[in-house]
Amino acid sequence: MPRKITNLSKPSPQSSRDGLTKNHGLAQPKLAQYVGFFAVGYTLASAVFMMIQTQLTLSSQLVTVLSIIIGAYIAVSKFVKHQQRALDRSEINRIMLSGVAVIWLVTALYFVAIWFWLFDTVSREVLVDMAMQKPLPLLSALVMILVLTLVSARISLWVLNSLLDPKRKTR
Repeated sequence: MPRKITNLSKPSPQSSRDGLTKNHGLAQPKLAQYVGFFAVGYTLASAVFMMIQTQLTLSSQLVTVLSIIIGAYIAVSKFVKHQQRALDRSEINRIMLSGVAVIWLVTALYFVAIWFWLFDTVSREVLVDMAMQKPLPLLSALVMILVLTLVSARISLWVLNSLLDPKRKTR
């Protein structure tokens, strides 16, 4: 009966399908659920601020930034709670870009719903005519709010990540 030889060397890291190596214990977490936390937090905060705006006048840019901060707080706190570590730079970037993309997708669906269910034919024609006569102010406003959401998401994720870092709290 042949004897089995035991390998006492360190296990070699496995190659993933994209050619990168990773150890078994250091697998990257799936960020989709944290993007979902970000988007749900943003949506809930926006809904609350919409109700507040019925009684109190708030700037739409302020509401957007505050909603993004609340969504970022929920995403970062859930990540730190589940992973017991802070986000790294690539994870912050992925959550920021994916979260803003989801926010804009939900906003686009919201506006399409308003367009079809709230506006009548005359209102739609007036809005289309206004947009065709002066498209530059609309495009510049769209670019500015996109930049505002990207910058505020990046800054809030970065700040909240450093504030909620479990290693920082133990020092």
